[in-house]
Amino acid sequence: MSEEDVDRWAVEARDKGLQLSPSCTSFEILDPHDPVLSRLATQLFRRTNEYLQGEMAVGQEHYVLLEEINRMVITKYADLRSLAMNLSKTLNEYNEMHTDLIKPLLMQIDQIDAQVSQVEVNAYLLDNYTKLLKARFKELEEK
Repeated sequence: MSEEDVDRWAVEARDKGLQLSPSCTSFEILDPHDPVLSRLATQLFRRTNEYLQGEMAVGQEHYVLLEEINRMVITKYADLRSLAMNLSKTLNEYNEMHTDLIKPLLMQIDQIDAQVSQVEVNAYLLDNYTKLLKARFKELEEK
């Protein structure tokens, strides 16, 4: 709304003999007032009300959205916590199983490997000794 429109309405109100209120902030029923100013004030208050209602609705929608997000996050973290607890329990069971069942078997395998290595060393020694005896036997046969 431009100043020209306001001025035009003020002139029309004076021409009709309406007296303007000396104060723009006071509005009393018995005091004569500018109808244009009254209409503009009513529009201002209505639009301000609509604006504030919209702002409050948007704020409320944000809080509802945050509340929904919080509920989803709580559910997700509860699921993750449950998963972590199950993984921890399973890991503890596997550690106990390793300590009780697998570790002794691995120790037996290590002992068998050590024994096999010793047998292999003895076999090489025996093979070398056998070759040495064979060479001596051939020397004795040739003489």
